[in-house]
Amino acid sequence: MATRRVTVETGTVSFDHGAQYLPASDSAFAHTMRAAAGRGWLSDDTLVGVPGMSSLPRALADGLNISQQVEITRLVHQDDCWHLTGPKGQYSARSVVLAIPAPQARALLGDADPLAADLSRVIMSPCLALMAALPTDSPRPFPHRVDPAHPLAWIAQDSSKPGRSAAAVAWVAQAGPAFSAMHLEQTPEAIAALMLPLLCDVIGADPDQMLHVQAHRWRYAQTAKPLGQPFLQDHGRSLYVGGDWCLGPRAEHAWHSGREIAREIRESAHVV
Repeated sequence: MATRRVTVETGTVSFDHGAQYLPASDSAFAHTMRAAAGRGWLSDDTLVGVPGMSSLPRALADGLNISQQVEITRLVHQDDCWHLTGPKGQYSARSVVLAIPAPQARALLGDADPLAADLSRVIMSPCLALMAALPTDSPRPFPHRVDPAHPLAWIAQDSSKPGRSAAAVAWVAQAGPAFSAMHLEQTPEAIAALMLPLLCDVIGADPDQMLHVQAHRWRYAQTAKPLGQPFLQDHGRSLYVGGDWCLGPRAEHAWHSGREIAREIRESAHVV
């Protein structure tokens, strides 16, 4: 659930270049989304974050002590304590929750870790995303379009969503798994050059009129083969690993995984 904001000559434009909306098939998750809509974090009609998809996790994080942009490159459990190491320093903790893609969790823990075999069963697919802004008088043929057979499997007119800027017509295009895997290792500039003509062809836009063009590489975007359970844990080391990939490809699955991890931690600590 990511939103990127950029400044163009006509103002500020935002792009939801990750999850596009929040379908709720489970009653508990649907209740949480209705509560979020009641607080103004979510549009009740379209199930999108307001004024961007990142608004919901940002609101849920209010009041929490969160350190961002802190990379962890090594995890060691010793003397009943986790020791975390990264470029910005060292940290220690009694418990660790890894809410990151399964391949990244396995790489961080190492192939010899007891959880590595389960993590290796998960298969994740990449997704290349294109963000493009056009003048306000540009074509707007549809709010969104899905075509799994096309290289750009999903195209959304982000500026048509509630609470979005009217400074430009903002589009987000997400490539399908085959196209994404084929071009994954190219530079963002090369990816944008490949995707932009495809987008313009679908929406009937002139590429020379673009106010902003940018590509983003999601290396672990979709869950092709989930774990099949809400999370992994190692009681002896107080380690928990989870994410959407445990149950499926959507934000709803990530929410379920996180809730079950929290429940386990609370019960282990005898917290009521």
